[in-house]
Amino acid sequence: MTDNRVTFGSKLGVILATVGCAVGLGNIWRFPYMVGVNGGAAFLLVYIICILLLGIPVMITEFFIGRHSRKNAAGAFKKMAPGTKWSFIGYNGVLGAFLILGFYSVVAGWTLEYLVQGLDGSLAGKTADEFKMDFEQFSSGIVRPIGWTAAFIALTHLIIISGVKAGIERASKIMMPLLFLILVVLCLRSVTLPDAGEGLVFLFKPDFSKITSSVVLSAMGQAFFSLSIGMGCLITYSSYFKKETKLQATALQVTVLDTLVAVLAGVMIFPAVFSFGIAPTAGPELVFITLPNVFEQLPFARIWSTGFFLLLALAALTSTISLHEVSTAYVHEEYNLSRQKAAWFVSGGVLILGVLSSLSFGVLKEFTIGGLNFFDALDYLTAKIMLPLGGMLICIFVGTRVDRKVLKAELTNEGTIPFHFFNTYAFFMKYIAPFAIGLIFLNELGLINKLSRLF
Repeated sequence: MTDNRVTFGSKLGVILATVGCAVGLGNIWRFPYMVGVNGGAAFLLVYIICILLLGIPVMITEFFIGRHSRKNAAGAFKKMAPGTKWSFIGYNGVLGAFLILGFYSVVAGWTLEYLVQGLDGSLAGKTADEFKMDFEQFSSGIVRPIGWTAAFIALTHLIIISGVKAGIERASKIMMPLLFLILVVLCLRSVTLPDAGEGLVFLFKPDFSKITSSVVLSAMGQAFFSLSIGMGCLITYSSYFKKETKLQATALQVTVLDTLVAVLAGVMIFPAVFSFGIAPTAGPELVFITLPNVFEQLPFARIWSTGFFLLLALAALTSTISLHEVSTAYVHEEYNLSRQKAAWFVSGGVLILGVLSSLSFGVLKEFTIGGLNFFDALDYLTAKIMLPLGGMLICIFVGTRVDRKVLKAELTNEGTIPFHFFNTYAFFMKYIAPFAIGLIFLNELGLINKLSRLF
């Protein structure tokens, strides 16, 4: 192990940076949507079970790989299994993070556009149809969406080149408490709306008849993606953990906080949605069309709109930082470039992908890959193929390749802290987790539905 590798400076820094890695638009945007289309509280219950049974063990496993190797996502597997094809897992994670950042930055840029509109009052006085038309006109444009994409990449870049402690850790210590504060304030406002109770019942009172195999697989998938598993972020961040960091406790704390953000997002959205008679199954347009319309019908509308889009921007930025760091650490360490040069290399590549992704809503919308525009093709490739495949192979690697004595020594800090269920964990990682993630993989590709129709 190298002794000169940079580490996070404090326990709080470890928690907030890693929570920031996990928390993103998926918690605030995708999670409420998934709850809405999968029956409300029943989905939430299954999701929490999946987090406990699948999310925490796999997160602990990624923490083990990162801290034990003290390398970037690709270098970790090259060090732990030299001369083998296991290094594919690391390259898959690095490439996946880079591709995700390419289209994620576009949506992140949209949050800045709407944050500015909230601040200057441009959202005021619009009808629901006008919100829809304005969003479609903006997102299909050229200059403004690309400009905001570039601005978000530049903001991410500035934090990354400042380093692990002065950049990532310091930014996380500011952004994560602010994110929680804004989220709680918006929740308090939402639950005081007329008929808000219906939304809370939808979110917290389960109808067990809604639990189907499809709901279970969707919940497993959401748990997997919500924790940023399989994309190299957790491996990269945990490579900056100190030896005394308690991996089990950190995984539990990060998971609880990540899940809390998702649940609070539901508390913020569903009471407002039910109060204004909007279908809880509203899709991706919920964030940029439906909710701005809701906020504009409230007293002090500018405050709520601005707070909401600042929340989204913070959530997006914590994710873009972790995604950028995966690729930057790889280029920096594997090609012996300075951190600054590596970051510029990554930012330049991401900007090219971002421009193509943004234009796919407008002038390049006729250009398709497998019937999908460029943005959707990157989303499909990463979310439905690369991440589940990476997560599954990580479990198989640790379950079959890693010596159990080495694994236990790392997870117990050389025997100084207990791991009471280590044998259960090891069995789970070797047999159960790969099978479960394999089901997610098949479900995301739509193969489960096809097979069920055949039989």
